[in-house]
Amino acid sequence: MKLNMKRVLLSAALVLSTLAHAQSYPTKGVQIVVPFPPGGTVDVVARIVAQGLTEQMGQPVRVENKAGANGIIGSDFVSKSAPDGYTLLVQASIFVINPLFLPDVPYNVQKNFTPLSNLGSVPLLVVANPKVPAGNLREFIALTKADIKKYSFATSGLGSAGHLAEEAIKRQFGVPDLLIVAYKGAGPTLTDLMGGQVSVMIDPMPSSFPLVKSGKLKSLAVTSLKRVSFIPEVPTVAESGLPGFEMVSWYGLWGPAGLSRDITAKLSAEAARSVRSPLASERLGAQAFDAVGSSSEQFASYIQDEIVRYARIVKEANIKAE
Repeated sequence: MKLNMKRVLLSAALVLSTLAHAQSYPTKGVQIVVPFPPGGTVDVVARIVAQGLTEQMGQPVRVENKAGANGIIGSDFVSKSAPDGYTLLVQASIFVINPLFLPDVPYNVQKNFTPLSNLGSVPLLVVANPKVPAGNLREFIALTKADIKKYSFATSGLGSAGHLAEEAIKRQFGVPDLLIVAYKGAGPTLTDLMGGQVSVMIDPMPSSFPLVKSGKLKSLAVTSLKRVSFIPEVPTVAESGLPGFEMVSWYGLWGPAGLSRDITAKLSAEAARSVRSPLASERLGAQAFDAVGSSSEQFASYIQDEIVRYARIVKEANIKAE
């Protein structure tokens, strides 16, 4: 009897300690890991969300870039971090795609992480170096068919939404031999695209559209089903000869596996509040960012659906690790 009572008291103390910890969280600064170089859309979204979280939670939330291995190094770092809510991950759809074609990913997306919130999504923009003599995607494809070796696609990472879109466009337009040059992050890719080392890239709007506005790149198409309201002159890929084509890039917030329910719920709610804030709307709305801010449970279900969809695309495009 005494033993049972002692167990009850210990369990109650543990519950009270957990609740007290969750209610006081955070008591120090929080780190959000971005597993890519600065300058890409993942980095842009993470910094805006971090600013909102800093203001909302009363503790500094800083972004640290841990780039390498197609986003795997930084993601693995988070998977091995303490599940206390002080080390988080902002990743894109490439996160769930990598394990579909890379043989040595050291974590399981669904088992080694706690999904916190689907932050939102953006259309992709088909952008070209200004010297490429094409005014739209249809004209660019015609150029490649005339001289396949003269032009190339670039991608910020194998398995990214942009990469999958390029693979699908190549296959469906009948130019399977068009070269795709793979980079490690959007920043270096966009730099080489502006410099003319590569011809065309399909990239999320938050990182590429500012360069279009400044005249450093030009738009050939958007990957959403409908045209984007503030660039109505830019046709969709569907209008360019591939009816029904759609591909977006989405962004999420994760923690390590084992986060408590209370901290998970708090981070989900605060992330949703941040991504729907006037600041996020002002800074991301101009790039056609569609804020979501889902719960942890909703995000877990969405991830499962996306894995099924991407697995089919990877198989059809025969994407393999190089």
